[in-house]
Amino acid sequence: MNDILPIRRALISVSDKTGLLEHAAALVELGAAIVSTGGTRKAIADAGLKVADVSAVTGFPEMMDGRVKTLHPKVHGGLLALRDNPEHARALAEHGIEAFDVLYVNLYPFEATVARGAGFKECIENIDIGGPAMIRAAAKNYGFIAVATDAEDMNAILAEARETGGTTLALRKRLAAKAFARTGAYDAAISSWYAEQLDDAAPAYFALGGRLKQPLRYGENPHQTAAFYVTGEKRFGVATATQLQGKELSYNNLNDTDAAFELIAEFDPKESPAVAIIKHANPCGVALGGSLVEAYKRALECDPVSAFGGIVALNQRLDKAAAEAIAEIFTEVVIAPEADDDAVAVFAKKKNLRLLVTGGLPDPTAPGIAIKTISGGFLSQTRDIGRITRADLKIVTKKQPTETQIRDMLFAFTVCKHVKSNAIVYAKNGQTAGIGAGQMNRRDSARIAALRAKEAAETAKLPASLAQGSACASDAFFPFPDGLLQAVEAGATCVIQPGGSIRDEDVIKAAYDEDRELALEQAKDMVAGGAGQQDGLGSEA
Repeated sequence: MNDILPIRRALISVSDKTGLLEHAAALVELGAAIVSTGGTRKAIADAGLKVADVSAVTGFPEMMDGRVKTLHPKVHGGLLALRDNPEHARALAEHGIEAFDVLYVNLYPFEATVARGAGFKECIENIDIGGPAMIRAAAKNYGFIAVATDAEDMNAILAEARETGGTTLALRKRLAAKAFARTGAYDAAISSWYAEQLDDAAPAYFALGGRLKQPLRYGENPHQTAAFYVTGEKRFGVATATQLQGKELSYNNLNDTDAAFELIAEFDPKESPAVAIIKHANPCGVALGGSLVEAYKRALECDPVSAFGGIVALNQRLDKAAAEAIAEIFTEVVIAPEADDDAVAVFAKKKNLRLLVTGGLPDPTAPGIAIKTISGGFLSQTRDIGRITRADLKIVTKKQPTETQIRDMLFAFTVCKHVKSNAIVYAKNGQTAGIGAGQMNRRDSARIAALRAKEAAETAKLPASLAQGSACASDAFFPFPDGLLQAVEAGATCVIQPGGSIRDEDVIKAAYDEDRELALEQAKDMVAGGAGQQDGLGSEA
């Protein structure tokens, strides 16, 4: 096995023909003979370059609508033969098989076909068979063949050939590793799509693949390595974003920004401007407003201390007024579907601030998969697309809550969905008043949320806590009355929570024993509270 091998013969078959003619011309200039297939051969020939049709090599025409063209011993023998193996050399000579030194194949665009919403049959027809077979064969035989799966690989091969007269073993190994990863990711996309078509939530084998978008400086901590991969899922967010300015995004930036944008997408931009401020993947302020700048100021009011160095997500096109308000304090990242030129100009003065535009909002109701690694494996679950509306709620007291209270409860619970458990959110008039996240018990989350609401009021020089007259949302049921009573003490007049606790009745009764204006209602598995009715207590857990 020689370290540097000259390029005498290359096999090319590509769907994406970007740079094809330049690559083919360079190979010819290096003295290589080119064998090609179908449209790739035609493009090379039409450019006046010498190229042999693979059919002339195999002695068989392409058939079955192109499904069968390279699956032949004269192709795979030329890819797999070990040239330093006497038996392999005899087989090549006996059967008139010529070896290849370079294989350049990029695959049928299956991922892109799925992403644009093509039908089942069209997706099936875009599953490449011969391409992955050739790529894997060449990658296995890295000692003698350089395999390219994209234009970047071909550029590396040609650059090295010009410099050294051939390809080095180090390059061939690196390209082989990438080639196996490419076919693995391709197969993962196919198997995931097929499982989705069959509505199979737990297939016998689960493959996950992605394409490197960005190597990261480090991970969650400086001693951890990290990288950002994209899967090809058609979902607006950090994976589709264009960074208009600012420093390189870090692992934590990406994680927090994704959390912020997924939260803000819950609020329809056609109904109201909305802004979320995120710190360490938890919201510290979320609000609606008559304009983006109003929504931002209301979100900031909830917890201006935590907002320092945070992530700001907007559900509408960023305008100049909102940009000027955001620029008043240190902000790590701003993400929006789009941005006006004058808003971009405002941020240009803040060179370290990262501004991302995504082209749209993610659909909060679209199905998907969420994955978490654990020791020795990973957990897979469907994306949380649960949404509660007014129609879902069932009152368990005789007196109905007001429409304002219902809106506040639904707003609070929507935010609560994106807060780390144990999670408590106080909200009023489309604005979070206090958020308690990630505590080991629900009572402490309620206390922290109340403290935030009190401190925010003091900062704004308001006479009473922001939680006074608020709705309280809990991401899970109160297992004991203490958490609910803490919310009542903070000033909440209605509560929404998932029901199902064996102590639901105790929690409901405790609220009335305190002689508070609180009623509870239940929606499917939801419990919510309205104002001022002390009879008709009931819960259907």
